[in-house]
Amino acid sequence: MSLMALRVTLFYLILSTTAVLWSIPMLLIGPLMPYRMRFNVVLVWWCRMAIWLAKHLVGINYRVTGLENIPGQPGVIVANHQSTWETFFLQLIFKPQTQLIKKELLYVPFFGWAFALLKPIAINRSKARSSLQQLNRIGGQRLREGLWVLVFPEGTRVEPGQPIRFSRGGAALACANNVPIVPVAHNAGEFWPRKGWGKRAGTVQIHIGPAIHPAGSDPRSIVEAHKQAEAWVQQAMLEIQQR
Repeated sequence: MSLMALRVTLFYLILSTTAVLWSIPMLLIGPLMPYRMRFNVVLVWWCRMAIWLAKHLVGINYRVTGLENIPGQPGVIVANHQSTWETFFLQLIFKPQTQLIKKELLYVPFFGWAFALLKPIAINRSKARSSLQQLNRIGGQRLREGLWVLVFPEGTRVEPGQPIRFSRGGAALACANNVPIVPVAHNAGEFWPRKGWGKRAGTVQIHIGPAIHPAGSDPRSIVEAHKQAEAWVQQAMLEIQQR
């Protein structure tokens, strides 16, 4: 077994063990906390540890540009989806937040049970129409509560180099609630692939784009906001790939 394979094995061993050990007390005390505190204690602390482990055990570092583009008003984050890494990391940048997830994740022992404390928008992917309605209804409520909403508009993890194709759900949610869209591009899948346990040392580039402010809530405004977000991420990915 190579040194990297040993490091990856150790990484997953520690990550899974801490997920169980952390989730048990959080399931007991999490419901007693105000949401902002709960978000930090239940999720941010553990995600910070996961990112630290990835950096120091596997060699996955990161570089962020565009932090100055994050508006003071919470809105909808639309990001490309390549791996698990960004689902951890983006919790550390946009706080407090909730995210659109597939319902099955809540059934994962310990981790999923604790995740249920964080007001996720859990949908059934096989029911597209009801999922969109759920995103608009619950997502709108979360935005009014002052939470960021993280959406991966590709719907699933996509390998690096594949075309960026976003659904309009995130744009529709932002337009309906008159909140900004913040596009995010990254290449985490080059170092933490979507399939298998393999990892590769390197630096993830995360680019945060200028906020896109909806012109209205009508269909034309939704299409325009969607096009702007998708085009920005596509261009940012080209720049990342050329480095």
